[in-house]
Amino acid sequence: MSRQPIDEWIERHEKEPDVVAKEKLERLLRVLELKTPDRVPINGVMGDFQCKYTGVTWYELSYDLDKARASTLKMLHDFPSDFAITFVPMMLEGFILALAFADYPDFSNTIRFLTGFYHDILRDQWTKWPGRELRKDQHPQFPGGNFMKPEEYKHLIENPIEFIHNTILPRACPGLGKPGSSQWNGALIRLGMAIQRIVSFQSSFFAEIMKRGYAALPMTNAYTPADIIGDFLRMPTGAMLDMRRYPDLFKAACEALVEHVIKVATAIPPSPPATLFFIPLHLNEMLSPKLYNEFYWPYLKKIIETLVSKGYKGFIFFEGDHTPHLDTILELPKGWGIAWFERPRDFMKVWEKLKGHTTVMGGVPTNLLVAGTPEKIEEHIKNLLNQVKPEGGFIISLGNAELPAGTPVENVRAYINAVLKYGVY
Repeated sequence: MSRQPIDEWIERHEKEPDVVAKEKLERLLRVLELKTPDRVPINGVMGDFQCKYTGVTWYELSYDLDKARASTLKMLHDFPSDFAITFVPMMLEGFILALAFADYPDFSNTIRFLTGFYHDILRDQWTKWPGRELRKDQHPQFPGGNFMKPEEYKHLIENPIEFIHNTILPRACPGLGKPGSSQWNGALIRLGMAIQRIVSFQSSFFAEIMKRGYAALPMTNAYTPADIIGDFLRMPTGAMLDMRRYPDLFKAACEALVEHVIKVATAIPPSPPATLFFIPLHLNEMLSPKLYNEFYWPYLKKIIETLVSKGYKGFIFFEGDHTPHLDTILELPKGWGIAWFERPRDFMKVWEKLKGHTTVMGGVPTNLLVAGTPEKIEEHIKNLLNQVKPEGGFIISLGNAELPAGTPVENVRAYINAVLKYGVY
């Protein structure tokens, strides 16, 4: 195989990691400021592709810390990126737990995601894990659950934290048992020990990748109130029905949750040069503009604007097709943060709408790497960068970083090679 740009970049990671890490950080800070960097930053890849490429199962990525570490380090080495989103061990949505402990800023952010280790203690019904409810080769899943009755909205509104502790956690997490019981207390102690183990492991892991040419941008977490209801309390279908049947209660519940979401996010104070807050959106694609603007956006907007005013930068994953709601993003202050788009109908429409206002991330359909050829990938990226590169404020990425197992290795390399070739200013 002839020497390609990716091979030279890998070699630089090995020989001068400190220089490479500094370049990556400067790249990301420039695009956050809506300016042009030395090169368009690249977001990395993961998913079933990682399992096949590194020879591990999802069970091992979820429960074997040594194998998860080795697998992820190999991915970061062989397929380098500027903006690496890594979950070691594998994690799923768990913001409800961070919310439950919002009054404890010293650890609320450490349980924002659920791991298989936490799942084994809590036996939570929101998630399913390989080697437990799933085969060892199956990706962890988040089916969510319906754990709140419509008539209980009033309790959620009166005291969200107390309601989550006294009503939701006992229903959704049978491993906890009854609040105040010996089972409850014992499970929370075991959960604390598991959290300490994972946090210690992750601290060591991230320190290691920083020594291998990766930059560190602190990140905290937030969530959309309507998604808390849809993901953890009522299922998406229940939430959407509630918007129509109990609109005032739904709005009051969202309003009551805002304060506590912000409390979780600000548990990690902003620090220079930038601290991101991460929010994945879930109900957005399912809602008409009318419902989105009435029940979803006002509370999300309030959270974003509050955190930006406190010195944070946003990092929002707009799942699905967010095109019908694009105009609302322009209501945010210029340079508020990064908007990552999963599968917009027309990416260039997104870009033309938001360029110069929002740092845009995306532009490469996941299926292009799955079913395309290196030549088609290079052509797509070349054409894309010719259109968006002059403006600055752009991070190139797949719509979803998780690639299927059958994705050809040469296509992943072609994706990185094309950006290294055509993304330079």
